[in-house]
Amino acid sequence: MSNKQLGLYTLSGLVVANMIGAGIFTASGFALGDLGSPRLVMLAWLAGGVIAITGAISYGYLVKLNPQSGGEYLFLSRNIHPLLGFIAGWVSLLAGFTGAIAYSAMTLETYLLGAEFRGSIPENTIATSVIVLALFVHGIRLSFGAVTQNIAVIFKLIFITGFILYGLFALPIDSWQGMQTSTAIQSDPVTIFTFAVTLMWVSFSYSGFNAATYIAGEVDNAKTLVPRALLMGTGLTVIVYVLLNMIFVLIPPSSSIAFQEDVAAIAAQFIGGDQFAIVVRILIVMALFTSVSAMIMIGPRVYAKMADDGLMPQLLKLQGGIPRAAIVVQSVLAVVVVWISTLRELLSYLGFMLGLSTAATVVSVFVVVHKNPQCKVQLPAYPWPAIVYVFFTLIIAAMAAVNEPREMLAALITLVSGVVLYMIINRKTPA
Repeated sequence: MSNKQLGLYTLSGLVVANMIGAGIFTASGFALGDLGSPRLVMLAWLAGGVIAITGAISYGYLVKLNPQSGGEYLFLSRNIHPLLGFIAGWVSLLAGFTGAIAYSAMTLETYLLGAEFRGSIPENTIATSVIVLALFVHGIRLSFGAVTQNIAVIFKLIFITGFILYGLFALPIDSWQGMQTSTAIQSDPVTIFTFAVTLMWVSFSYSGFNAATYIAGEVDNAKTLVPRALLMGTGLTVIVYVLLNMIFVLIPPSSSIAFQEDVAAIAAQFIGGDQFAIVVRILIVMALFTSVSAMIMIGPRVYAKMADDGLMPQLLKLQGGIPRAAIVVQSVLAVVVVWISTLRELLSYLGFMLGLSTAATVVSVFVVVHKNPQCKVQLPAYPWPAIVYVFFTLIIAAMAAVNEPREMLAALITLVSGVVLYMIINRKTPA
């Protein structure tokens, strides 16, 4: 059944809310520490934005060809093989949503408390509370969750616009410390493998470009609205990310940003002092809550679709239009990850894992077109956006694996465990 609540602006807002999250507010500190150059950091965000736009166009192709809810699980299981679809759903459960929700909630806590208040309450208490709050918001009814999401996204965009305008014009360009070569930090020699790791972190920050595909089956005229929403939301986010990073890495001294988690607050402190830094922390806390909220809204729809296909417990199916049990499971798993992980470990793991999953999903476009060549007329600019996305995503993942072997091993274990679980489930399923 279609739902009038999910129009173009709600869907675009869902994409923006899912993309503008923890990655943009943390990754640049790690990236600047590794690369040692603000200009290289900016280059990484620009390149990542181009890749994300090609990914959004490619996912738009998939929705045009099959406008149902389920995201990667649906596209891979229907277009290539149920095993790949199950692995994609498994990745979504453990990484795409569970890990990303945990990462956003942990970053929210970092910004809310700041260095001066950390330790005043037990670590991870706030992150856990945020996840539980989002659970209740989206476990009531779809229309309530959609309206809440729209309001939160509007406020987030207003605050971010204000931050960008103030940040860019508060100080004259000749006082931007990050642009002065004398402020460059000491780092190990930068190799293409180091840059690939940064691009992988950046790609994680852009990974929400596919958000609206997870609820395509609940949208009127999904073949038209969802591709537009993907492109609109992604394009807006790329612009926001580039402008934000100009503030994060070009204005304050590089030494104050490198390896830091709360880069936005540090930049705000340099630009406008303590008062401005407090306002920015509040802004970011709101932004991160909308990210947690968006992922808890869309993630359980994947598990509900898998339950419909007999690959997850029937309890996870939609109940009155809402996958309530799946929302609870999603939230509990995210809380567990909050208590067992660190931000940098999660960033590398999630970037690698989600890159492989989305690249495999885009490959399914080629499979569908090969089987039905006449459908190419529905896909503007095909096949170039899909080729660009798959090629660069796989190259980045391969190079990053060389530089970050431990996190990549964890990602491969996730994939293998998905294969094993699929075999067990199919062995138990009657022929």
